[in-house]
Amino acid sequence: MKVVFQKTSGLQDKETHYCPGCTHGIIHRLVGETLEELDVLEDTIGVASVGCSVLSYEYFNCDMTQAAHGRAPAVATGVKRVLPKNRIVFTYQGDGDLASIGMGEIIHAAARGEHITVIFVNNATYGMTGGQMAPTTLVGQKTSTTPKGRDESVQGAPIRVSEMLATLDSVHYIERVSTHDVANIIKAKKAIKKAFSYQKEGAGFTFVEVLSTCPTNWGLDPEESLKYVKDKMVAYYPLGVLKDRGGDN
Repeated sequence: MKVVFQKTSGLQDKETHYCPGCTHGIIHRLVGETLEELDVLEDTIGVASVGCSVLSYEYFNCDMTQAAHGRAPAVATGVKRVLPKNRIVFTYQGDGDLASIGMGEIIHAAARGEHITVIFVNNATYGMTGGQMAPTTLVGQKTSTTPKGRDESVQGAPIRVSEMLATLDSVHYIERVSTHDVANIIKAKKAIKKAFSYQKEGAGFTFVEVLSTCPTNWGLDPEESLKYVKDKMVAYYPLGVLKDRGGDN
């Protein structure tokens, strides 16, 4: 029988620990497929963050290391600078990790134009620690620390990380994508592959923000969560390319 679909060699044979309906697993596969297709698995080092993705080192079939909370860009910077230029280095971070305690790290890594790729998973909540309000939580969105919904007059407006980083001159490529349906998953794969391809070609800092679900902490079922991303998150976090310097390395 002809094989029409199979597991990518970019992922380990590991049963997922993510909650039903969480799209971390989809994003993992897109990264794994990309590393396999670019033939860089043996030359890649990933940096796991702290949060729901803390165990990502158990999934990706490449060398991995663990960073302290928010410090993945700093660790990735060190790894990239001490290894040969043909090595591919990436971080895999959630919004609680990257946009809160790690905000200083990501801004300065981007400002320096570090030759790393960042996969930023935005599900608008602190997933692992109980669903507290994150820097990306939408106005009106209920969390364990904003039971009546985020109040902009008290907690401020959600931070659009991609737009902020796109203002920095040394950034090479930034795109925001989503995983709420098949068409957008395909677009997400293209963006992730472009980010890694630029790094392989020697380009600087590349960043892909992926809108993701968190059914458990949102209090929604998986199908409702996908609709929430489509109807609510995309409205505030518009999809598309924010910066692309192309072949300018």
